[in-house]
Amino acid sequence: MSENKGLGAFKIRRWYSQIQEICSGETGAPADGEPVFKYMVAACVQNPYAGQYVQDLGEWIEASPALGVEIGRRLNELTGGKAIESYGKAIVVGIDGEYEHGNALLTNPAANPVRDAVGGGKSWVPSTGKRGGPGTTLDIPLAHKDALYVRSHYDTMSVSFDDAPNRDEVIVCWAFATRGRLNARLGGLQVADVRGEDGLV
Repeated sequence: MSENKGLGAFKIRRWYSQIQEICSGETGAPADGEPVFKYMVAACVQNPYAGQYVQDLGEWIEASPALGVEIGRRLNELTGGKAIESYGKAIVVGIDGEYEHGNALLTNPAANPVRDAVGGGKSWVPSTGKRGGPGTTLDIPLAHKDALYVRSHYDTMSVSFDDAPNRDEVIVCWAFATRGRLNARLGGLQVADVRGEDGLV
């Protein structure tokens, strides 16, 4: 499959993507500006470590930048050029695997190409994950990509996958948003005041 070219160590069975356009709040209050667009990109990857304990997961970590590059490419294709303000990541590990197997694909080597794809990101990427099977719901945490103290951007994107993961697979999943929550009004650091120097403010 040409779409998998260059992914090296990763055998990918399925790619997933999702777009949400949120136009008003839960009570129907109109948006305070543009709608929120949320995007999700995920890969269902065969887990070579399923069913066994392996001390050194370095080979998967070292290969993971290729996965990050492809996730970033697919994101930019999906957004049509919209600027991204927040991000988050997550994994679902099939039940023959360890949670640690999935985490190996969320470390900085995999994340840095995704940061590059959104124009850079100073803050650490919030993450979560679990073990499960097809239909497992993930609540992917979101936070501002340059300043974690921006309260308006604390959010989630909930996703699930109808046919994955199998017992010997891992789903690697990233979510993104174009702005903070609609009508956020809890104070704190404002986007206009972000310095983007240390990932916090």
